[in-house]
Amino acid sequence: MLLFDAKKYQNRRICVAFSGGIDSVCLLHALKMQAEKYDIILSAVHIEHGIRGEESLRDMHFCEDMCEKWGIPLQIEHADIPKLVREQGGSVEEAARCVRYSIFREILKNDKADLIATAHHADDVAETVLFRLARGTGLSGMRAITEYDGIVRPLLSVTREEIATYVAKNGLPHVEDSTNSDENYTRNYIRHTALPAFEKIHGNAAKHLVEFASLAAEEDEFLQKLAEDAIVHVAGEERVPVDLPDVLFRRACLYCMRRSADDGGYSRANIAEIEKLKNLQSGRKVSVPLPEDLKGFAALYAVREGDHIAFCLSINGTPLSGPYPFTKEPQLYLFPTPFEVREEANEAERSDKKRWLYVDLDAFPDGCVVRTRQEGDMFTPFHAPRKTLKKFLTDRKIPARLSKNLPVIAKGSEVYAVVGVEIADSVKVTETTLRRGIIV
Repeated sequence: MLLFDAKKYQNRRICVAFSGGIDSVCLLHALKMQAEKYDIILSAVHIEHGIRGEESLRDMHFCEDMCEKWGIPLQIEHADIPKLVREQGGSVEEAARCVRYSIFREILKNDKADLIATAHHADDVAETVLFRLARGTGLSGMRAITEYDGIVRPLLSVTREEIATYVAKNGLPHVEDSTNSDENYTRNYIRHTALPAFEKIHGNAAKHLVEFASLAAEEDEFLQKLAEDAIVHVAGEERVPVDLPDVLFRRACLYCMRRSADDGGYSRANIAEIEKLKNLQSGRKVSVPLPEDLKGFAALYAVREGDHIAFCLSINGTPLSGPYPFTKEPQLYLFPTPFEVREEANEAERSDKKRWLYVDLDAFPDGCVVRTRQEGDMFTPFHAPRKTLKKFLTDRKIPARLSKNLPVIAKGSEVYAVVGVEIADSVKVTETTLRRGIIV
């Protein structure tokens, strides 16, 4: 009985999240049976959450014994989830999940595996859809359980019933988590009560919920791309056209806010406040919440700027004006808006990065510095006539609040790059360029 084809994991190092429960036993065994065929190197990680006392230790020893029997290296991690919840609040379920994925990221970061495989299956997807619908979510929330950043889910198309059949047919032992029957946990209530009730209404309810999640993911990805493509980039700032259809406008605004500060805890109320700017005059703005670690250090605003809503992250304190040496080597410049000089990316990366400036690193004269604009600055834009920097910025409709702190790379009064906007024609990439770079 083949639950899934592991060919897509050929020549990869896979670490299985192994709890010892029926789902993870099934996953580890199914990968083990195909590992030699596809040159897969298997390992496992077991996380003892400190929640169920002796039972939790029993599960850990079970995993140790099984991995030793199957010749699979096992990494064991311990956590005190009850203590974490007491100190930080939240639910036991969410705290345990955060700890698990933090450990997964460390395994990938430390190059102990290429992929982390979890045993989420089709019924988990159906339960997640119901949970998020009840809690309140948009189309993006219906993507349910997805694969991302090295996390793979080989069993997503496999049902709980098929897993049980596979385990029974192969005579695989497993442990039962006693909390799985405790309906005080939301997931368990959905699994044992809510979803079966839907199945009584329609026998294929779980299957249809999974199909819905798949369709939602496709449509969400399509709408998200439309929203992101509509965003205008000006001098390192992102702007959303006010005439975008509402569904795209909201998505584009949320994308811009998360780009500025991903942990801001943005809500529909925040989006509603920004939408009000569509009917207000240029210059009006609303404050956008920032995560705790940025409060007092920076402020994020949505500002009506002509026919766009601009998202402005302002750093408190006196702006730096330079000058600082420009090295012509890969380097991060924290001034006054952070930017980075890198070696040129490959062609596949280039096509997706519209804001990147591509330059011939050796074409910059020695003695260039990074600074803000000055009176008398001159600029010869890429494939355009020479003019004052002030006129160039005016022609590009870059407001004074941005232009006064915009980083430029210059020597004397000659400007060779306006970061986030344009390069001088003299530093463009040509057929004779030896060192290609990007300013991002």
